[in-house]
Amino acid sequence: MSNDEFRAALARLAAGVVLVTAQEPPLDEHGRGEEVGMTATAFMSVSLDPPLVMVSLRNDSRMDDLLSEQPLWAVSVLAEDQRQVAARFAMKGRISDRLLFQDLPCTRGEITGAPLIGGALATLECRTEQRVLAGDHTLVIGRVLSTGLPREGGEPLMYFRGNYRQLG
Repeated sequence: MSNDEFRAALARLAAGVVLVTAQEPPLDEHGRGEEVGMTATAFMSVSLDPPLVMVSLRNDSRMDDLLSEQPLWAVSVLAEDQRQVAARFAMKGRISDRLLFQDLPCTRGEITGAPLIGGALATLECRTEQRVLAGDHTLVIGRVLSTGLPREGGEPLMYFRGNYRQLG
């Protein structure tokens, strides 16, 4: 089986789309660290008691590097009308995320300090419990510290066959 065959088979698995965010530690005692965000489709609930979730991060990605040092992070479950947010944070090879958060409605998580995206279907603030190396990715398991439902109604943004989709 080739990598392309494997990728094509798994592209037929529909997935919800989330934005994983965290804040880098400040460079000095007077500043605030840069906000970092990453679009993810490999995200799932792991356990109800205790409340655990998991996200899969590409090894040596900026988010993987950050979450290896910073245990606090957040997740915003994106709605179908947030396709541009997902695409914005899915860009590869960017140097800084500062401009990506500009003009994006968000609040800061009370526990994590990480950005929570306005208009998301749900938000979660998490603390890393475990990191599991799995091939070219790291599975980050986080304890959910708080949840929010910032939006009444709405449908989820989905990813299927390499494109963002809507239900129905």
